[in-house]
Amino acid sequence: MFMQVKTAVEDIQNYLTDASNMQGGFASKLFIPESISELTEILREANAGDMPITVSGARTGTVGGAVPFGGYVISMERLNKIKSIDRETMTATVEPGVILGDFQKAVHGEGLFYPPDPTEWSCQIGGTVATNASGSRSFKYGATREYVRALTVVLADGDVVRVRRGENPSTDGSFTLKSESGREISFRLPTYPRPNVRKNVSGYFNREAMDSVDLFAGSEGTLGVIADIELSLLLKPKGFFSGVVFFAGVMDLLSFVDEVKASSLENSIEGIAPSAAEKQPLRKEGSVARIDATLIEYFDDRALKFISGTFPEVPSGMAGAIFFEQETTAETEDAIFEVWNELLEKHGAAVDRSWFATNEQDREKMRAFRHALPVSVNEFIARHNQRKVGTDMAVPDEKFPAFLRFYKSILEESGLDYVIFGHIGDCHLHANVLPKNDEEAEKARHIYGRCIAQALMLGGCVSAEHGIGKLKAKYLNVMMGERYINEMRDLKAAFDPKGILGVGNMFS
Repeated sequence: MFMQVKTAVEDIQNYLTDASNMQGGFASKLFIPESISELTEILREANAGDMPITVSGARTGTVGGAVPFGGYVISMERLNKIKSIDRETMTATVEPGVILGDFQKAVHGEGLFYPPDPTEWSCQIGGTVATNASGSRSFKYGATREYVRALTVVLADGDVVRVRRGENPSTDGSFTLKSESGREISFRLPTYPRPNVRKNVSGYFNREAMDSVDLFAGSEGTLGVIADIELSLLLKPKGFFSGVVFFAGVMDLLSFVDEVKASSLENSIEGIAPSAAEKQPLRKEGSVARIDATLIEYFDDRALKFISGTFPEVPSGMAGAIFFEQETTAETEDAIFEVWNELLEKHGAAVDRSWFATNEQDREKMRAFRHALPVSVNEFIARHNQRKVGTDMAVPDEKFPAFLRFYKSILEESGLDYVIFGHIGDCHLHANVLPKNDEEAEKARHIYGRCIAQALMLGGCVSAEHGIGKLKAKYLNVMMGERYINEMRDLKAAFDPKGILGVGNMFS
């Protein structure tokens, strides 16, 4: 089958936007390659003609990264093969267009487990690597980067670089990679200090001791096009104990979260998967019943009211809810339930009105509850023909209570509709403002800017999991400043001298 190339407006239209609903996208040509050789051919032609390239995955991103403003679009949808799942080596090799949900099912069928858990499972794995996607399970397991063992990357000029974890580490921030053509690419990492937060995808990744694989993961398609991916897998957990627990008092809820986090992190061991790139903790093995959460998710009182139409069993009069989950075995399940029950009673949870699950069917209902909220928010925004204004900042642990109070205060004062939910275990919540008209939308954007300023003042980051794309490039500029943005530009220029890849992404 020959590679599809489309130029008709009606054929390209669906590739001009993503989940950000960013408007104004346009492109002259759409390519749908089916092999690395076709991908290299496209990039070679584009580079020779100084033609901008936008890579299009499943277009589930929320920051406009897949929205083209001129040039060519390359869709990865036909590079969608799961090449291997190897139980012996605990690895899988996939093409970038593989849908995450399909991959999860295939891995589970082999008795294995791929921890990265972004909310939207219809995304493509290549997109999750390009954005270093994370999600609810990152509290225990970290983000996508931790599970990337090897990458094949096609550069802007069509040359190919293959990187494998452990083969090209650096301790001083300088790297030299050799391409398939024999060309040497030398570069230095940016020198900016990373904020002391659990999740951060604001700019190119850097740290003192780093592997070249870690640079491409999270580079948002600005350094090269990811064409082949080898991932690490874990053994599938034997069981789970889950709960959606309601609290009548905010202070009770927060004290509960503090103790769950402290108890879980006490059971940590240094590092996770192959790299420990983000210093996320993997838990110790053992048969002792103890608090050891996989995820800790938060819903404020407004989120509960907002979703009660879909889930009428949500009790009224609650200040908020926590969705937690812990892995179990047949031997520990009952004892773990008792440990959680004691902790819930200690912190005044409405245990009798809360929901618990130990089987897959009930657990899926809780996942549906978690995922229904962002879906309902998006539907609300679409009905009012607006763009969602949702925060994605993370702050240091010790600053989180103050940041949550700031969220509540500024949003209450605004008089706008809003909901707050998300990854409280990682001190990373999404405050979604819900404008119903253009005047409210302008007010919401002003509030968003104030939240960015507050997060940075508290030592946080502008994007914890959704990336920078085009919509947050100006905020990254504020976070980094001219010096560090220029260091990022120098790094990009080493791989893409003509600047054709991901134009507008990261750099305003």
